[in-house]
Amino acid sequence: MRILVTGGAGFIGSCFVRRTLERRDDQVVVLDALTYAGNLENLDGLAVDEQQRLRFMRGSICDAAAVSRAIENCDAVVNFAAETHVDRSIDDPAVFLATNIEGTRVLLDQAARKGVRYLQVSTDEVYGSLGKGGRFREDSPLRPSSPYAASKAAADLLVGAYAATFGADVVISRCGNNYGPRQFPEKLIPLFLSNAINDEPLPLYGDGENVRDWIHVCDHCDALRLILEEGDAGQVYNVSAGCEMTNRKLVERLLDLVQKPWSLVKFVDDRPGHDRRYALDSSRLREQLGWSPSIGFEDGLAETVAWYRDNREWWKRVKSGEYVTYYRKLYGERLGGVAAPSRNKGRQGG
Repeated sequence: MRILVTGGAGFIGSCFVRRTLERRDDQVVVLDALTYAGNLENLDGLAVDEQQRLRFMRGSICDAAAVSRAIENCDAVVNFAAETHVDRSIDDPAVFLATNIEGTRVLLDQAARKGVRYLQVSTDEVYGSLGKGGRFREDSPLRPSSPYAASKAAADLLVGAYAATFGADVVISRCGNNYGPRQFPEKLIPLFLSNAINDEPLPLYGDGENVRDWIHVCDHCDALRLILEEGDAGQVYNVSAGCEMTNRKLVERLLDLVQKPWSLVKFVDDRPGHDRRYALDSSRLREQLGWSPSIGFEDGLAETVAWYRDNREWWKRVKSGEYVTYYRKLYGERLGGVAAPSRNKGRQGG
């Protein structure tokens, strides 16, 4: 199989590429715009071999010509390309609408024209906030709370519309919070890990009691491969390891693993529209396709912490440059001024 992986230089996308090339004889074409969170270092060690199993193309999913070139001779498309950080979507919704909706339309046009399978990698945030009981099912109403989540919900609806109107072969996955190596340090775990290692403040929103549904990135990618190969056309699949945890409890575990004090935690004003709880029912994926997670949270978190400890130069590089400015803007005033992350120079994605 020859697969077009958009956003393949990002955190989850690069994991999918790695697992595909390490476990199968497939060919992969990566299309990535290399914006700030895209990083070619995430594909290090996956050299283009004489069989040309990996091909990298720099380009945006909003560029129809670039997508047309990238999809040539492909059998499937897996779309990871997206603007994903909620805080950034509050600051500038326009770029989220452009990439997450218009980019999805461009990809769907090409996939439908070529007659290839299209997998939309979505998020549990499209469902909005959940109360104390129950879990979101695939037929739960879409009630997004942030511009980011709204853009992903709109994209999901567009995917469904292409199936109904044009007969496109599409599937949608919706997953909770991912963790693991190579995650860009604007997300909670890599941000707090790298800050703690540097003895910098950990800006925890609100009361820290927001609940998230955690899954290791490798388990997520294995589920995606199964959905791509065996998922029913037009179907939505929730992906969840069933690991719910408050942000406060997660931070406590992180600090224990790096042996740093709770005094580094600084509670900051909650962000607007902050969903209280996410939790997914993944029964459809488990019962129909036979998927189950293989990495326990404690083991996966310990392995993740070890990776960030052993790869300080990686996250120092990606926390330099543009990210420093954004970090100060987002958290500086709330914390009463914070030490900037390292300014060590090096290659940064975007």
